[in-house]
Formats: sequence, C-alpha cells, structure tokens
Amino acid sequence: MSKAEFKVNDYVVYPTHGVGKIIGEETQEVGDVKLRMFVISFEKEKMTLRVPVGRATSAGLRHISTPDQIKKALATLKSKAKISRGMWSRRAQEYEAKINSGNIIAIAEVVRDLHKNVDQSERSYSERMIYESALNRLAREVAASDDIDAGKATDNLLKLLRLQHGPKKTEARPEVEVLAEAA
Repeated sequence: MSKAEFKVNDYVVYPTHGVGKIIGEETQEVGDVKLRMFVISFEKEKMTLRVPVGRATSAGLRHISTPDQIKKALATLKSKAKISRGMWSRRAQEYEAKINSGNIIAIAEVVRDLHKNVDQSERSYSERMIYESALNRLAREVAASDDIDAGKATDNLLKLLRLQHGPKKTEARPEVEVLAEAA
C-alpha cells in the first residue's frame, strides 16, 4: 500500500497492537534525514505509535478488515474448535503468534479454540489472558469495521460463540465484565 492509501482519521491495524486510528502525520529529523511519520493512537492502551510512511506496509500496518473478511472471521468462530494436544507453553506461543500476526482469521481461530474452556474454573491464568486478548482484538476490529461500540461487538461475538458451541452458563462471567470495561 502506498502512502495515499492511508490517511488521517483512518482506523488501521498494527499487528502487535491491534486497532488504532491515524491521528496525524508529522516529520521527524533523524540525523540528517527527515522522515514522514504516521501518528497512530491506540486509545485502549493509551499509546501513540509513530510509523514511517514509507515503511508502513512492510511494518504490517493495514486497513480494518472488509465486511467480507469479517464474515470469514465469524465463519471461523462458528467452525469446530481444534483440539490441541501437547504442552501448554508451546500452544500458548502459537496462540500469541496468531494474535500478534494481526490476521483477523488467525485471531478468530484463537478465540474459537480457547472459548471451549471459558466456563471452567480450572482454566489457567495464562489461558484466560490469551483468550481475553484475542477476543478483545477481534471485538475491537469488528467494532471499528461495523462502527459500533467495542462492548457491543464483544457481546455479539460471545452470543455467537454460545449459540455455536453449545449451551454455556448464563450467569455473568468475570472476563466478560473485564472486556466490557476495557472497551
């Protein structure tokens, strides 16, 4: 993508940070070189990132997913969860890599695969954190794409998962409250 394809006020996805908004462009001088930078705000993290305009695409910056890509991600959520065997530490690394890839389908796979244990009290802290991270990333991108609140997007995703993957407890779960507050 060229510079012209990203502009101020666009919502974008940066692989390791998720959904942000380009709030401006600025020039920074590094040594004798002047660099044009996109200034990207990640409101949830209260973070600002500067990405060189000429390297935005190679850094992984991309536009929010299209409605068609969102449909594919939702279809992934509806599909059968993959039962992973093996050591948790290795699976956790794979899940983290999928989340940090910025690929909405890969993130949806993590949500789908970890949702099966969402109501189990013996679920590990790290598994809960990875699940919440993936669900939050997915919800924020769906929210930006559909122009809705991230909390509403989270609720919609959880309803879809509950419908698709069998009956779950109907009482409020702490991670849902945490995600709704974080949105």
